[in-house]
Amino acid sequence: MNTAPKEVAFSEAEIAERLQRLPHWTYERGWIRRKYRTHSWKGTLMVVNAVGHLAEAAWHHPDITASYAWVEVRLMTHTAKGITAKDFELATKIEEVVQWRPGRAGGALEGTPEHDARFAYIKYDD
Repeated sequence: MNTAPKEVAFSEAEIAERLQRLPHWTYERGWIRRKYRTHSWKGTLMVVNAVGHLAEAAWHHPDITASYAWVEVRLMTHTAKGITAKDFELATKIEEVVQWRPGRAGGALEGTPEHDARFAYIKYDD
């Protein structure tokens, strides 16, 4: 027996307000969505796999469309027939992981070389 509280979908005004914290995500046709640009198939697969890991760990699964140099992630909560806190929490975690640039954080990790095309894989939002 499922004792979890019923999920309630946000209104369009609530979605718009929450999207202000995720500026590269949009609300369209009942989904919050984000397209990540990559440099090649290698980068596309890395993004898909990272999103897949996060989704499985969260037990909340997005729709993903992938092509040679881009990945689109779409989130909605099917049981609520709309956008819920689950979608925003997962979108935030996806954004943190995919856009992570350790070389800019000032720590011990140098990050992927930015000026060598051989190593480019994500087109970051600067």
